[in-house]
Amino acid sequence: MSATRILVIDDDQIVLDSMAEFLRLEGNEVVTAPDGRRGLDELENGFCNIVFTDINMPDLSGVDVLREIRQRHPDTVVVVITGYGTIEGAVQCIRLGAYDYVTKPIVDEEIKLIIARALEQQRLILENRSLREQLDGQFRPENIIGRDYKIRRVFDLITAVADTRTTVLITGESGTGKTLVARAIHRASPRANKSFVEVSCGALPDTLLESELFGHVRGAFTGATGNKMGKFKAADGGTCFLDEISTASPALQVKLLQMLQDCTFHRVGATEPITVDVRAILATNKDLEDEVAQGRFREDLYYRINVVTIHLPPLRERVGDIRLLADHFLDLYNQETGRAVRGFSPEALRAMQAYAWPGNVRELENCVERAVVLCRGGSIELDDLPAKVRDETHGTMAAVGGSEALPLKQALEAPEREIILNALIANDWNRRRTADALQVNRTTLYNKIRKYGLERKRST
Repeated sequence: MSATRILVIDDDQIVLDSMAEFLRLEGNEVVTAPDGRRGLDELENGFCNIVFTDINMPDLSGVDVLREIRQRHPDTVVVVITGYGTIEGAVQCIRLGAYDYVTKPIVDEEIKLIIARALEQQRLILENRSLREQLDGQFRPENIIGRDYKIRRVFDLITAVADTRTTVLITGESGTGKTLVARAIHRASPRANKSFVEVSCGALPDTLLESELFGHVRGAFTGATGNKMGKFKAADGGTCFLDEISTASPALQVKLLQMLQDCTFHRVGATEPITVDVRAILATNKDLEDEVAQGRFREDLYYRINVVTIHLPPLRERVGDIRLLADHFLDLYNQETGRAVRGFSPEALRAMQAYAWPGNVRELENCVERAVVLCRGGSIELDDLPAKVRDETHGTMAAVGGSEALPLKQALEAPEREIILNALIANDWNRRRTADALQVNRTTLYNKIRKYGLERKRST
């Protein structure tokens, strides 16, 4: 492990020499500078973990040095040195970003303690930056997997709305990736350095959900033994993502409408309004227009949140993306499990492309994870997949009603879909060749493709 590199800046040569000697005896690599400008030059010559700088120096003060370091070397931890008569200056430095201060005469044990704490502070800074970079990479719009034109349209909408504060409504079946899209919008927005707060409205009873969103004051209801900050307040400056918004009660919808209109709300049991700067993203797997027609969702709230709608297509309408997604999840779970599964057999891939995936991308991910864990060969075979995926006919039947008795016309739809899908795959999605192979005219084939959600944009 490399030694801690420490820079000491002080115009008092006695202090400079004594601190350097003590720090070297403690096993640190030490560089010194008699003034602020030469101290900044030393930082340009090599990274320093910690800088000790005197506040009162001619030409360039410790405050000026601190400002320069915070701007040009944000990973370096700064500790200021001050006399007893200039504590106010040290407090100002703390406000400007210094980690701590020491007073003259300097006590060796105090220095050792500050160095230990400062190194831990630096470790947290670097770890936080690393995690932030991972989040930025994971939730960038371009990292959402898919080539289908429907998902490419989603990418375009994310980019278009990210740098605004416009309310966004994300629709789509369960498992299509609504949370992923919400996070991508947040990470691509000017609010990326602020909080992303997620609330699953369907996971809490209505009485608790109101408190969860808006907070409450002590005594507001039985069990409210203290004040609570709600999710909207926690998301101040950032983004609040409300999933399953259709489950909110009519009373809660009224409060949500007020919040979205003027960014103010009242905590449960409080009279003073709270104003926040929050970007709202909402999601639902239900048809809100139908919910409005049925009287279960407020029309005025619907029009307020339906400013920009991003619809996520079900996986059965993105058959061409199944292999891309499966390969992505295979790489992910190879890394997590330490396996080296190379890919999917043609039979396994064909079954995965024929299956209707009622649980969408989430179900596909779980399927691949299971297959990686159970796989005993070099690649994932048909037997490594769940039984419902292996049985292509069962899979397609499940999408239209399972094994219950059906009218003949409806019962024939599942095998017809499977036949068309297999023909499209065999002919590399060339519709003319597929129509010739099936001995049907192209118009009939195009209508069947639209009917069964088998549309796929050819890659260029």
